[in-house]
Amino acid sequence: MFILYNEIACGSAVSSVTKGTDMSNLQNYVIHVKQPEGRVFAQSEDRENWHCSFLPTTTASSDKQSRMLYSYQNVISGFSARLTQEEVRAMEEKDGFMSAHPERILHPQTTHTPNFLGLHQQLGFWKESNFGKGVITGVLDGRILPSHPLFSDAGMPPPPAKWKGRCEFNCQTKAEAPIDVDRHGTHTASTAAGGFVKNVDALGNAKDDCPKSDLLAGLDAAVEDGVDVLSLSLGEDSVPFFKDSVAISSFAAIQKGIFVSSAAGNSGPFNGTISNEAPWILTVGASTIDRSIVSTAKLGNGEEFDGESLFQPVDFPSTLLPLVYAGMNGKPESALCAAGSLKDSDVKGKVVLCERGGGIGRIAKGEEVRNAGGAAMILMNEESNGFTTSADAHVLPATHVSQAAGVKIKAYINSTATPTAEILFKGTIIGNPLSPIVASFSSRGPNLESPGILKPDIIGPGVSILAA
Repeated sequence: MFILYNEIACGSAVSSVTKGTDMSNLQNYVIHVKQPEGRVFAQSEDRENWHCSFLPTTTASSDKQSRMLYSYQNVISGFSARLTQEEVRAMEEKDGFMSAHPERILHPQTTHTPNFLGLHQQLGFWKESNFGKGVITGVLDGRILPSHPLFSDAGMPPPPAKWKGRCEFNCQTKAEAPIDVDRHGTHTASTAAGGFVKNVDALGNAKDDCPKSDLLAGLDAAVEDGVDVLSLSLGEDSVPFFKDSVAISSFAAIQKGIFVSSAAGNSGPFNGTISNEAPWILTVGASTIDRSIVSTAKLGNGEEFDGESLFQPVDFPSTLLPLVYAGMNGKPESALCAAGSLKDSDVKGKVVLCERGGGIGRIAKGEEVRNAGGAAMILMNEESNGFTTSADAHVLPATHVSQAAGVKIKAYINSTATPTAEILFKGTIIGNPLSPIVASFSSRGPNLESPGILKPDIIGPGVSILAA
């Protein structure tokens, strides 16, 4: 269930913007309230009206924009609304008020894997568990591309009787269409519960954010729909549990018998960066698998350094080309291959060594090399990234190598007046004996909010995973 936005009409007496309110001072808040003792809400509208009673009383206004965003009924006792700081302070005096927290933004945490895990269609855990038949998985993420073949219902039985949801893809002028454009939601959903599709190739990259009020609404709806498993590939910086609406709502889901799994985060390898660390959540770190999509940097002195690239051109000539370091002009932005940094550099027709980092995407660095006329790119890791490389859909022939390899390539460039290199594309190679290892980007403990609980709980394949 993917929910982007849902307005609740609270009636003009309480829902319109207070006369004289500066719209720029409004902020989204998640409000926790105490369930009134002995009161039973016969209908969802009754609960919504009770939540609306916490909003500031207003005078008539020509602007009827609703302040209430969501009224939650399953995962927390509370609601989300657009308020000023003064209105929140006034709300604190009302009976039943518990706490109010400004909305925070959560960030996404972005074929051979089943074999690597020992999962096979005809034997073992998958077959013994009947391939999860009847299990409903709720994926809380970005948008989704329902037309993807991995979500085909061909050969699927009817939904189980406990399913209370419906297939819904409605749009309106106030909400963005729920069709996926960056593929993070589609990617995670297909990884968690996608079908089998034979003979497919995959390219992709992902980026998106999620306001907490929307996530809580998605969790609320997923519980209402009767899911068995909740998968959250979203996270934020560690906060105390009593301020963490995701931890609170996940606890409510656990109490209803729903298993909750969340990503540990992508802020490693630094200590204390783990998110979703509540003891009742299965916190999953990212690890490598034994598959590499290999592209090798071969230097003019004969040394070879294996790296990775999803883009494997068949027509790239196996010829030594001039090799240059992008930072040869002494500018840090050039070394990072930032946008526009190579326009005055002599890289045309050459293999360019770029450094990773600077908040610039790996593929974007290759775009800068291509725009400047470069023939190919060698992308070297920062020290913190170590030996973790990624198979990306680069826009030009490229290879992503480790930090140790990059240092040696730099040394070679400085050792000769005419450094050269070529890139050899070797395709998919399986059997890396060093796998699995924890990915450099996977967030680490210790668990800041509950030091007695070790986190993450487990690691799972999370590097260069091919999915929808």
